[in-house]
Amino acid sequence: MRYPTISRDVLDVVGQTPLVALDRLAAGLPSRVFVKLEASNPGLSVKDRAALQIVVDAEKRGLIRPGDTVIERTSGNMGTGLAIACALKGYKLVVVMSAGNTLERQKAIRALGAKVVLVPQVNGRPGQVTGDDLKEVEVVTNALTAKLRAFRADQFKNPSSVKAHFTGTGPEIWKQTGGQVDVFVSMVGSSGTFTGVSRYLKKKNPRVRCVVVEPTAASILSGRRKHPGRHKLQGVGYMEVPQLYDPSLVDEFISIGDAEAMRTARAMGRREGILAGFTSGANVAAALRVAKRSKRPLNVVTVATDSGLKYFSTDLYE
Repeated sequence: MRYPTISRDVLDVVGQTPLVALDRLAAGLPSRVFVKLEASNPGLSVKDRAALQIVVDAEKRGLIRPGDTVIERTSGNMGTGLAIACALKGYKLVVVMSAGNTLERQKAIRALGAKVVLVPQVNGRPGQVTGDDLKEVEVVTNALTAKLRAFRADQFKNPSSVKAHFTGTGPEIWKQTGGQVDVFVSMVGSSGTFTGVSRYLKKKNPRVRCVVVEPTAASILSGRRKHPGRHKLQGVGYMEVPQLYDPSLVDEFISIGDAEAMRTARAMGRREGILAGFTSGANVAAALRVAKRSKRPLNVVTVATDSGLKYFSTDLYE
């Protein structure tokens, strides 16, 4: 017997996350800032959406069957999302990640039944994964994919990552704002969120401005940096242009440093009651800049990509 108010399983509650006004942080500014709370997903991050979409689309194409092995290189959030989807759908999962990512992410993935393969850092520091670290993770992932004859989720190249946000996150934002969204602000990691949401919003209203946020030390998309620098924002700023990135959607770039991202994340907790991580802090910091300089009232929307619970082993909340 099915009950209309009870979800069939945890996959049914991926998406439909709340959009919250940050009226305390934006008090006195010409515009309002709204944040999509992706920590409301089962795996506590925005990557749950893409992970589920990748698995569902692979099933439809006959690329995987129950009992098969799925493999992915990840900073942690995609691995968690895939672990949830694979646990419920009957797939084995191998997650390959840099040892520089937070301990909480590793433990969460293992707790969900997946295997975690840690790759030693090349020259990075704990909590600061570099482009060189990511290249080493890629080498190990490719080798294991061949050895295990596994299906590679490949979030950085898989169009399902964009589809998840074009058909989910974007329409949700449009509906939640009543179509009154003026600016969308987002970091770029695999670029699934930025590309998918921006493409949908511009389809609905070509005048919506879409802003890419980058770590100051790794502002490669804007061309401000030619060589990689260290930063604390996990999952973004690897000094490479993602294959899913669509520059035609970009109206502006904003660079945010570690200190500003951390200050804003802490302020989100103390003033808005939102426990956020480094990247969420950077997104909101950039959105507040847009709101502050606007000459007319705007609705500025951004994304809190995951939960601050994933960062207690870092210096974010010391």
